[in-house]
Amino acid sequence: MTGAQWTQLIVFGLLFLLVTVLGFVAAKWQAGETLEHLDEWGLGGRKFGAWVTWFLVGGDLYTAYTFVAVPALIFGAGAMGFYALPYTVVLYPLIFLPLLRMWSVSRVHGYVTPADYVRGRYGSPLLALVIAITGIVATMPYIALQLVGLEAVLRTIGLNGTGVMGHLPLFVAFLILAVYTYQSGLRAPALIAFVKDALIYVVIIVAVIYLPLKLGGWGHIFDTAQAKFDKTPSPADGILLNSNNQLQYITLALGSALALFLYPHSLTGILASKGRNVIKKNMVALPAYSLVLGLLALLGYAAIASGATAITNNATGRPDGNTVIPVLFGQQFPAWFAGVAFAAIGIGALVPAAIMSIAAANLWTRNIYKEYLHRDASPKQEARQAKLASLIVKFGAVLFIVLVDPQYSIDLQLIGGVIILQTLPAVAITLYTRWLHRWALLAGWAAGMAWGLYLLYLIPNPAAKKAHFGGSALTLKELSLLGWHPFAGSAIQVYVGFVALALNLLVAVVVTLVLKRIRTFNGTDATDPTDYHADEGDPRLKAVAAH
Repeated sequence: MTGAQWTQLIVFGLLFLLVTVLGFVAAKWQAGETLEHLDEWGLGGRKFGAWVTWFLVGGDLYTAYTFVAVPALIFGAGAMGFYALPYTVVLYPLIFLPLLRMWSVSRVHGYVTPADYVRGRYGSPLLALVIAITGIVATMPYIALQLVGLEAVLRTIGLNGTGVMGHLPLFVAFLILAVYTYQSGLRAPALIAFVKDALIYVVIIVAVIYLPLKLGGWGHIFDTAQAKFDKTPSPADGILLNSNNQLQYITLALGSALALFLYPHSLTGILASKGRNVIKKNMVALPAYSLVLGLLALLGYAAIASGATAITNNATGRPDGNTVIPVLFGQQFPAWFAGVAFAAIGIGALVPAAIMSIAAANLWTRNIYKEYLHRDASPKQEARQAKLASLIVKFGAVLFIVLVDPQYSIDLQLIGGVIILQTLPAVAITLYTRWLHRWALLAGWAAGMAWGLYLLYLIPNPAAKKAHFGGSALTLKELSLLGWHPFAGSAIQVYVGFVALALNLLVAVVVTLVLKRIRTFNGTDATDPTDYHADEGDPRLKAVAAH
């Protein structure tokens, strides 16, 4: 290591130590009578106010994805990476009312997971099982994205060994994460999110002021980026969209917006809040993060202008495109400030990874373990299962990195989005109507999932020299319906998740019409229309941590 890297490592290590201590202290923060209950361990006692929820949900949604993946995609592909801005703008109006309804019905019945809600809405353990498994599987690549972001930082600092040793620092960091998540539950990432957001805001404000001054202004930065893209063979690259990628941009933005709050970890942050007013305030305030996201995205162009290049991953022998933003900070800033930026990225990976693993653990415990393996499980046994499951999920995410190995880390999130989008009919639409039949929902899910995974399989990854699972952008000429290619020869790209969801909805509607015609029983609804409007203080709310 150089002297500068030692400085970066020390600053990074000290801030990492701070959040580790906070993670263990969090067990006593706003503590209830016991952590041996999913309401307390997995949902923080369901009593977070507006500020805590804002930091928790923001820390959950704006992650290493924000700091590493989006700028890295813009560095490599240009304007397409800015899809993250419209999707976070349209997101909050889309999910404002559904989230209020989900919070209310969950508090009345004590639901901890979206699969709990589906189980009650249709009286169908099988449909709930499908939703739970889908949520767990979709969360894996999202946790993996956080791993990729943290590993990029460690590699930039100089911890870039070969073979298994190349991943050792990552395993150590996530072992620490696993231990304090096991002990403190959701309170740990909620408390650490305050530090994470403070660091991110400081780093980005300094970066967007300092870097343009040092690199010749934004005009020069954009010109340099365009010159680079003019030399690339891909027609989809450039600082402006073109006819080949505009459809992908639109479907990617809308599909991502629809997917985001279907993730179990997103709903976990919402269900942890104490009332509907807290959610309303957050839906108004959370778009402030979108401004920061836009500024961060521009760093991809700044990295081009600075001449930053990806560090070679000694474990694979290939350049790691996710290191370009850490390299930018390491080259352009004093070592101590680069260390602060690296800590912001690293902590920005730990907070959402903790929440995601908790959400996946809640799904396992409530909708698989208790439903099928131990129906009489006590709250203490449920909590113990959730703690163990949260450890397993983290290591599952490591396997996802090894097996998929995408060109851009953001593809991990987009692949997860294709999967979780298939739960939209069962989780979101049913908040308003039970018209869709439970067997039709299962049929639609199966069709959308099968087709979505097949289309993902068709997408190559030229950078990694892999023929399959190389991203989420499908060229329309590859789209076939029973051997028929309706868009033969077209170079236009589209987001796979959007296409798979369209088939899902079509199948669900057609099968519903058939089943209604033959008068097939549609399950028993345990909820009442008034449940979807209950608020804090309503006597119908189930007591927190009640057996």
